[in-house]
Order: sequence, then C-alpha cells, then structure tokens
Amino acid sequence: MGAELIPMAFTTGWGSGINAYAVVLVLGLADKVFHLSQIPNALARTDVLVGAGILFVLEMFADKIPYIDSAWDSVHTVVRPAVGATIGYLIGHETASLDAAIGAATGGVTALISHGIKAGLRAAVNTSPEPASNILVSTTEDVTVTGVTALAIAHPWWAAAIALLFLVLGAFLVYKLAGRIRRYRRRYDAWGERVGIAVPSERRERRERRERRESRGTAAPPPPSPARADERLERPFDQET
Repeated sequence: MGAELIPMAFTTGWGSGINAYAVVLVLGLADKVFHLSQIPNALARTDVLVGAGILFVLEMFADKIPYIDSAWDSVHTVVRPAVGATIGYLIGHETASLDAAIGAATGGVTALISHGIKAGLRAAVNTSPEPASNILVSTTEDVTVTGVTALAIAHPWWAAAIALLFLVLGAFLVYKLAGRIRRYRRRYDAWGERVGIAVPSERRERRERRERRESRGTAAPPPPSPARADERLERPFDQET
C-alpha cells in the first residue's frame, strides 16, 4: 500500500462520514468481483456485504425524511467515525502496525469531521418547508460518495483531492448557513419534546443554570424558612432591623 495509504484512508473516511454503508458496499463488492489487492478482504465477506446492504437501504429512506434524517445522524455520530477508523485500520494493517495506526487515525478523524459537516448542512436544509430539497441533497450525497469511493480504488490521490475539496466547501457552507442551523436546532428540539425524545426546554434550562453555578463553584441561595418568614410578618415595622 505504502504511499497510497493516506489518500485511500482519507477518502474512505470522508465517505464514511456521509454514508458509511455505501463505502463498505463499494469497496466490498469491488474486491468480491475483481479481487483487488488494495482492498481488505474482510470487506468482501458475505455477511459484511449483506449487513451493509440492509443498513444502506434503511439509510437511503431515513436520510430523505425531514427530522428523521437528523435523528439518524445523531445515532451515527459514533458509528460513522468508527467505520472510517476501521476501514483505515484494515487498509494499513497488512503492511505494518504503524501504517494501521495512521490509517485508523486518518479515517476516523476525517469521518468525524465529514459527519459533522453533513449534519450541519442537513440541519440547514431542514429549515426549508418542502421535502424535495432533502431528497435531492440525500441522493446527491449517495451518488457522490459512491463515485469518489470507486475512483479511490484506481486513483487514490485524485479521489483524495476531490474529497478534500468537498470537505472544505461543506465547511464553508456550514459557516455561511450558521443562522439557519440555529433556527433548525430550536425547531428540532421542539419536535423532540413533542415526540418524547428530547429533554423539555424548561428542564433543560434549569439543568444548564445548575451546571453553570456548579462550574463557578457557587450554589443557589436556600429558600427562606417558612417559620422565619412568619416571624418577620408578625413583628411591627419599628422592630425591623
């Protein structure tokens, strides 16, 4: 693998952050059909391909439904970086242990960044009232990940350059759409409260205030004792100190 380790791990990490199951399917099927030496044999196992295929179909539908797609992204905050790191490890482990560590780190970190950008962009898209934009964006992501991952098999450096371009472009769009993302966050929290999957806003605010007080090392003042309050009410005004 040698010099191709970094671009291959980077590209598959980028793709895993968007659609991890598509990356596994493309690499596994390519190795299954063409028996390519640069692709880990573990990805071509039948059980791996069947599992990835089922999850890919589930993601293909969940990723196109507003709010459901963001819930799916939340669940995959750990899954996608883990898949990216695993693929990077498998790519490099046949040459040397250091290559395996470099591949895992490259794939995992890139997948985490890519996933964060995808989730942010999807939050901005969900502010649109019509569902067609979700379908268009999700389909574009699936096609792009499939194409760039396939390109990485034959031309890893070209694929890595394209993946880096998409990563920078996505980060720029998230920065420009930050206001829409904040509005969507409020709407998503409200939707989560209605369906019972999010902490109610009042309880969340109380918890945040308590955490801020604890971080400053100050506690909330205790409520006045009822007996002491009654005593003050019974005393004449001229006896007040």
